[in-house]
Amino acid sequence: MPVRKIAIVTGGNRGIGHEIARQLMKADLFVVIGARDAVKCERAVEALQANGGGNVAAFPLDVNDTKSVRRFVEHVEKQHGAPGVLVNNAGVYPESTEAKVVDTPTSTWRETLETNLFGAVRMCREVVPLMKKLRYGRIVNISSGLGQLHQMGEGSPAYRVSKAALNALTRTLAEALGLVDIKVRPVIFGLPIFMRGTKQYPIVPPFAEQPFLWASRNAWQWVSAGSQLRRTAALPLAESYAVSGRQRT
Repeated sequence: MPVRKIAIVTGGNRGIGHEIARQLMKADLFVVIGARDAVKCERAVEALQANGGGNVAAFPLDVNDTKSVRRFVEHVEKQHGAPGVLVNNAGVYPESTEAKVVDTPTSTWRETLETNLFGAVRMCREVVPLMKKLRYGRIVNISSGLGQLHQMGEGSPAYRVSKAALNALTRTLAEALGLVDIKVRPVIFGLPIFMRGTKQYPIVPPFAEQPFLWASRNAWQWVSAGSQLRRTAALPLAESYAVSGRQRT
């Protein structure tokens, strides 16, 4: 274990990724944020430092670009050290909630899968070898209740499929890394804010109060708990544990 734990948070310039970064900083991790351009990186760092934290840096990252991902991870390792924590938070939702499978353009499917699935694949491909050298790692994939098979329905088909695929990636990677101290888990953030409060998706605690804060705490609490955490109530839906696969602890 390194003296200073390094955490990567993709899409950490706003929303839940930004709050996850803040929570990890509070847990004494040095956080490196990935955002699409230098301006977003600078603003994210300034905002986090304004909250009293200095353990943060940022570097441009486009998870859709293999070269950008490789350049980002190389920068993190060279400037700050090998990362022991990876939060795959970057994601897109480019369709309406009423979108239908047969009406969704191929371009929308490609855009959604490129970021939500292949972006995480690219990050894991570059970071996992470094974690193996550390003999330690925690990978958190930010998923969604819309991607859970037991409640799969219509609407937002590309997004649903991308998150279901991310869950499958999580389980596959967890099995592959089961014999080393690299743990992989999903955090189910639940429904996008604009879908909550409807008859089908009523707002219930803990989503009713500070949903970003609640979900981000799930991520960093699991990272902090490490190998002692076998099953966590922090993952709100029953499938959250099942989808993560068997972890050898």
